Amino acid sequence: MNEITFRQLRYFDALAGQSHFGRAAAVCGISQPALSMQIKELEEALGAVLIERGARQVRLTKFGEEAALRVRDILRSVDELGDFARASRGWLAGQLHIGMIPTIAPYLLPTVIGNLTRMHPELDIHVREALTSKLIQELVEGRLDTAIVALPVSEPSLTEVALFAENLLLVRPGEDEGTPVPSSERLREMRLLLLEEGHCFRDQALSFCNMQSPPREALDASSLSTLVQMVSAGMGVTLIPEMAVAVETRSGSVSVARFKDPQPSRTIGMIWRKTSPLAGQLLQLSEVVCRSAVALREQQDGHRAIPGPKGRSGGKYSLKRRAPRHKRSAVNSRLARR
Repeated sequence: MNEITFRQLRYFDALAGQSHFGRAAAVCGISQPALSMQIKELEEALGAVLIERGARQVRLTKFGEEAALRVRDILRSVDELGDFARASRGWLAGQLHIGMIPTIAPYLLPTVIGNLTRMHPELDIHVREALTSKLIQELVEGRLDTAIVALPVSEPSLTEVALFAENLLLVRPGEDEGTPVPSSERLREMRLLLLEEGHCFRDQALSFCNMQSPPREALDASSLSTLVQMVSAGMGVTLIPEMAVAVETRSGSVSVARFKDPQPSRTIGMIWRKTSPLAGQLLQLSEVVCRSAVALREQQDGHRAIPGPKGRSGGKYSLKRRAPRHKRSAVNSRLARR
């Protein structure tokens, strides 16, 4: 059997994940013909066909499906060896693959990346924006080091660290400014605009309204930006996270208001594999994310006040209680040993 290379395995792993030569080639940073040649050489080395080639899409053969699982295990082991080497340095350096959900990334990402670049110039940061289910899958497979998501995710193989809580605010047409803020019960009777299936924020909005599923006349969108523009056009009302208000309401003729206490909220946190050698460094990273959330909130304090019932306005992110500094080294050690 001809020699099998790690390059071939990584290219096959990308192709198995993308199911498309063009997309896989783009992920790998090579040309499509070069990728095709490497896959062909891998098949020759194995003496078996890995994929069924179609005009627009590729499918794994039965052997290819089994091989893809084994290749992912091999690559994960190689990546973890590199992680052990990075962990031995005691600080954040090298490549770091971070995932974020779409209702966090556009708002928190610039501040987080800015702080990380300034505090840890040795880092080579790669960001992946995707839905929670996809991020969890890529974390478990070793494609990501960590992800910033809404908690809980309840995945036994992952560590969850709560970072801060933020309120969910009501967005309604501009002419509704100053009118009473509806209760969750009243909201169920209104045309509620939601993100499409798969977004955890959709589930959080439905939970606040005590709705298992939206009414038939509800309209879905793929982004918070679209939701706000739909509200501006008079198509209904929606909920958005507080960190998104300054960005998403700049160009829309909408009003933003707070609900009565207890206000609906979500908990933002970081997740990573319990077996990750970088657990200690990722805990350090979680501190940077917390500080970034504080900085973002301070920037937004200059934004217009958000009215609520009885004239209440404004607010701070509720940061989760952190371990005292003298205890963090012990926490880092425990995490690193997992």
